[in-house]
This record gives sequence, structure tokens and C-alpha cells, in this order.
Amino acid sequence: MSMTATSRRHIPDILDCLAQLSNDEVPTPPKFANQMLDLLPDEVWSDPNLKWLDPFVKSGVFLREVATRLLSGLAEWEPDFEKRRDHIFRNMLYGTSITEMTGLLARRSLYYSRDASGETSVVKFASPDGNVPFVPAKHAFKKERCVICGAPEDLERGDSRENHAYSFIHGAYPTEELKDMKFDVIVGNPPFQIDDGGHNASATPIYQHFVEAAIDMDPRYVLMITPSRWFAGGKGLDKYRDRMLNDRHMQNLVDYPKLYDGFPGVKIRGGVSYFLWSRDYDGPCSIQTMWDGKPVGEPVARYLNAYDVLVRRNEAVSILEKVRAKNEPTLNNRVSSAKPFGLRTFFHGAPKPDGMAEPVKLYGSQRVSWVERASIPQNDAWVDNWKVLMTRVQGTSSAVETQFLGKPIVAAPKSASTESYVVAGRFDGFAEAEWYAAYLRTRFARFLVSLRKSTQDAARGVYSFIPDLPMDRQWTDEKLYERYGLNAEEIAFIESQVREMPANGEAVEE
Repeated sequence: MSMTATSRRHIPDILDCLAQLSNDEVPTPPKFANQMLDLLPDEVWSDPNLKWLDPFVKSGVFLREVATRLLSGLAEWEPDFEKRRDHIFRNMLYGTSITEMTGLLARRSLYYSRDASGETSVVKFASPDGNVPFVPAKHAFKKERCVICGAPEDLERGDSRENHAYSFIHGAYPTEELKDMKFDVIVGNPPFQIDDGGHNASATPIYQHFVEAAIDMDPRYVLMITPSRWFAGGKGLDKYRDRMLNDRHMQNLVDYPKLYDGFPGVKIRGGVSYFLWSRDYDGPCSIQTMWDGKPVGEPVARYLNAYDVLVRRNEAVSILEKVRAKNEPTLNNRVSSAKPFGLRTFFHGAPKPDGMAEPVKLYGSQRVSWVERASIPQNDAWVDNWKVLMTRVQGTSSAVETQFLGKPIVAAPKSASTESYVVAGRFDGFAEAEWYAAYLRTRFARFLVSLRKSTQDAARGVYSFIPDLPMDRQWTDEKLYERYGLNAEEIAFIESQVREMPANGEAVEE
């Protein structure tokens, strides 16, 4: 084969070919890693004194791409390529792998050899690990849970198997010999979650621990990618969200709301985002939305703590501001909490009310059954109201959610529900209940839900931006757009995000 033919042939990057190894081992595509690195200021690539750290190495892509940029950026500082490379690899780049296997991958990516002390390593270290060791760590269990990361005790399976006790957040890394080193730039893709042993393969987010540990080291810059669920929801993320929203060192945030857009083939509900935290910056954060890998509009600088959640789309801010300008109460005060009648999801009554002294129709998971009124644990008075029930879990398996709420159920008196539903409203008569259900079907109301709903969970909190209007008429989208003075562009944006929900018939599941 000729040299010309060889040069024209595409040779793929091996790191583009790595698949997801587990829920916590999602390798970052090289192109995506470079888009993240583009957020850093140009001067970092020509400063030979900086110390770079990836404290949760998977494939080694971040350190490899940083090395490539430094080899070019430091050419004027040190023209001799071998001396320049030796300085960069030996004195500037550090990391620790999350498993022994990812350590081998990372050293192969960075040093061209899994043995950094071997003859094939581009820089020969005294240790096979080079500057990228795997450092074992232990969980700190108390009452069957790790007090640091929340892992269940059964994850501790001895020294021969992975225990998911990551060294960076469990006090094992930086190691003793690095304890006095000041890292200037911390970059990477932390583990996202850890199985917590609950029902339905539940998982606990852990990425927030890595972000906080990195910021607490007070480097010049922190550059990381995480799931975006923290914007509005997520188990155990309330304190983290409050910290991040109020941190004026957040300089840039790039958001990928579409499923699979950031990590092709990896289902991360709510999407992913990466951010640049800058120690010496104090001001609004520049927010950019990406869709199909391309920017949507221009980035907008705004303060993240304008609301108790992060409104992720810049186009939504003006709409929300017009709604909130009227200072109206919201549906958060009307919608019930979880388990409105004290009955769990898996509870079902009898298929028929035969023989019951005071039968109550029970709306449950995928079926309707009947129970004795006396057996309902709480909120007995609600049984006699007209009620609008909304499914507690409303999600989508498609790449883009466009419904956000399930179809409202108008439940007559002598009815109740399990925790599969929330009681979205209670009324004395049918007309009010029907008008309220129609209100929740509007694109306007469901758009406001979308600003707070980052997962399948549609609990009471997702209704907190919807105004609690008087149910003395049927509210339509047209009336609501007029009431809040929305312009044509804002209306078009709402209708591009939320599909119409028909008044009759079953809502189409996504």
C-alpha cells in the first residue's frame, strides 16, 4: 500500500472505541474532553509551573489531551522536545485511577505503556505506576452505610474485588508524598453514582462528593462533567445544589439536555453538563445549551441563584420572570406530599367492592381496586372531595421528553389513591375539578413543570412554578399567554418544548 493511500485512511482513536464499563465508569470521548478543555484560558497551556490533576482517571483521556496541548504550548519555553516532554509528564501531570484496570488503560493512553518504568514508556519512571497510581481505599461504614459516599456495607468484598471506595473522597489520595503539593487545575469525569441496594436497582449519586473535594482544595480551576440532575432534583443533592447555585466562582456551564447527546449510547436521564469553576472569578455564570452537539443560541451570563433550582434553558428565563412578576401563590401549596392516603405503591385492594360496609375506589399502580374506608391510614376527609390525581412517576424512554406530566384523573368522592399518585387538588364540585385538570393539561402549566423536573419523578416540588389561579373558568393556553403577556417568540418556544395533550382519550406514552 502506498504512503498516500495510508495517509488518507482514517485511523480511529482507540479511546473513541471504549464502551461503558459500569454505572461509574463512563469513559469520556476525546472530542468531548477537548471541548471541555477549550473553556480554560489560553495562558494555562504556556505555563510550565502548573500542576494538573485528574483524581478519577478512567481512560486517561484528559491527561493525554492536556499533555498534547502542553507539548505545543511550552515549545517556546523549552525547544528541546524530549526535555519538554519529560518535564510535562514528570512534573506537571498527576492522577489516580478509580480501579486497577482503568489505571492500566490510563497509563497506556498517557505513557504509551501500562508499565511507566518499562522500556516502551515515553518517560521512564522509577515506579510502574508513574504519576497515575491506583490507590486502594476503605469505606467508613456506620449503620451499614459509608458515611462518606453512602455505599451499602455489602460493597466491601475484600481486597481482591473492587469495593468502589474511591481514594480521592475517602482520604487516600493525594498520598502522603503529595500532601504538600498545590494543584492548580483539577479536571475530569467523576464516577456518577453507586448502587445503594434499594428496590428497582436504585442508585445514590456520588459525583457531588468529588466536585466538592476538588473545590475544597482551592485550585485555580476546576473543570468537570457531571449529570445535570442536580439543577433541580436528585437524591441527596439539595445541599450540593444550594452550594453550586450560590458559588459566584462558577464561570461557565455547558449543558446537554438531550439523552445520549453527551455520551452516545449511555442513558443518563436529565442529560449531562460540564462547568468551569475559577477561583479568581466573581460574577455571573455563562450558560450555553447544546443540542445534537451544536450550540443553541448564544451563551447568556446570569446568576445561578435567581431561583431555588437552576433554570437550564436561557429562553425560559424571560417567560418565568413574567409569570413570577404577578406574585401569585403557586400549586406547591395545593399538591399533596408523597403517600397522600398513607398507602404504598405496591398496595392493592379487592377487585370488587362486594360486601364492603363503606367501599372506597382506590387508584393504584396500573389498576383500580376497592378498600374499606376504615382501612385508609390518613387524610380520611379527602375521600369525600372531588380530586385531581396525577401520576407520581412520569418519564420518557425517548431522547427528548415533551409531556412532563401524565394525564390528570378527575376522581369522584368516595375515592383515594396509593403513592403512585399525588393529589394535585381537592374541590367541592365537579366543574372546578374538571377546570383544574384542563389547566394541568395546558402546555403553559407543563412547561413550568419542565423547568423543575429533571428526572421521572413528578413530586410536589415540580409544580412550584405554576400559579394557583382561581378555578372559576377553563384556562386555555391562549388565555394564559395573554394573561402573562408572552410574546410570539416565547409562545413558540413553549410550544416547541411541550406537545399538546388532548382533553379526551388516553395520553400517548413516550
